[in-house]
Amino acid sequence: MKRLDYYWYNNSLVTLLMLPVSWLFCFVVIVRRALYRLGMLKVHQMSVPVIVVGNISVGGTGKTPLVTWLVEVLRTHGYAPGIVSRGYGGQASHWPQQVRADSDPHMVGDEAVLLSRRCHCPMAVGPDRVAAGEALLAYTECDVIVSDDGLQHYALGRDMEIAVVDGVRRFGNQHCLPAGPLREPLARLATVDAVVTNGVPGGREYRMDLVPGSLRNLSNKQSAPLSQFAGQTVHAIAGIGNPQRFFRQLEGQGITVIKHPFADHHPFVREDIVFDDALPVLMTEKDAVKCQAFADERHWCVPVDAKVDERIIPLILRLIKR
Repeated sequence: MKRLDYYWYNNSLVTLLMLPVSWLFCFVVIVRRALYRLGMLKVHQMSVPVIVVGNISVGGTGKTPLVTWLVEVLRTHGYAPGIVSRGYGGQASHWPQQVRADSDPHMVGDEAVLLSRRCHCPMAVGPDRVAAGEALLAYTECDVIVSDDGLQHYALGRDMEIAVVDGVRRFGNQHCLPAGPLREPLARLATVDAVVTNGVPGGREYRMDLVPGSLRNLSNKQSAPLSQFAGQTVHAIAGIGNPQRFFRQLEGQGITVIKHPFADHHPFVREDIVFDDALPVLMTEKDAVKCQAFADERHWCVPVDAKVDERIIPLILRLIKR
């Protein structure tokens, strides 16, 4: 049986059958946004500038590497950034939660721990981004907030919106959920301050490329270049929004990949990553956060860094100073 997202990137009878529900979804989304813009639903302004990084489609587009890049840019220009996020998958009994590099991903979410480890800055997570932002300001000295995946969280006021687009899949069949992958109508992109495309950009979009770094062994902490596995066969683990992107990245390095795709934020257990052979096992950095505890010397993490068109930097600085 095909997964629902198969139909998002194709037009079929199933797509047509779901269109009435998609139209209703779009109507609700448009009305909700209008209520915030008219002041009928409250928008909470923070005491520091807020940059929201998100997307209008479901699935991985590369938001997390872009947030990491953005935090470093802000720090380079003299700011003390902090991050707020949903903490998706976290099972904490109360929110918001402060996140540190050693936080339990089961409690605060895998992406939150990954961002904390990579960015080395204050972070708070919770379903209510406003509450997370207030907690961040109450306990830290940050002077700009980056909201990870908060484009549709309109209660949080923002000084800049950055939408991230998958340059390969783009917007699929361009329908809203559930007939297509869109969280909001495509016209929403005309209202954001910048569109960053993971891959080949369209007009007025900024290009972003994800560059793999040195691999890290999850057991002995050794590092190795990805090229070391060229010509070899490996197991590849990916529990992200778009697993095929990770597999293509490895294959582009001349690696033969045995693919093991999982749902985004999959709660990994040892049986998911241990196989009856001695082949290396390569996984994304986000998955490694949850697999660290039961990995052995066969398991390697493949980190990626965002390389972004630097013409966007003056725009970012101008909008947060405004």
